[in-house]
Amino acid sequence: MAKSKVDAYIGFCIRARKIALGSGAIATQRGGVHLVIVCSSAAKNTFKLALKYKNRFSCPLMICNCGLENAVNKPDCKIAAVKDEHLAKAIIANACEEYEIYAGGVEN
Repeated sequence: MAKSKVDAYIGFCIRARKIALGSGAIATQRGGVHLVIVCSSAAKNTFKLALKYKNRFSCPLMICNCGLENAVNKPDCKIAAVKDEHLAKAIIANACEEYEIYAGGVEN
């Protein structure tokens, strides 16, 4: 399977150590988070936590439909936060059907 541009940019974030993986790592951030990514297979409480981080850091929320653990190469990783502004903008600009920007809606 060919990797998308978003996967490549997430890889750049990992190499540059500009990404926080997991809710515990995101909770310790004081600021500087420019994008929150949550896996579509995450539990309802994890999604609520992602919305909380979105509001806390005033940044966009992106939903990964292809499995976030595959993109970050960390098993069972369901939430991540990008700490680099330029990489976050590049990820948002190259969003495709696998990665979509959350625009609000009804929660089940």
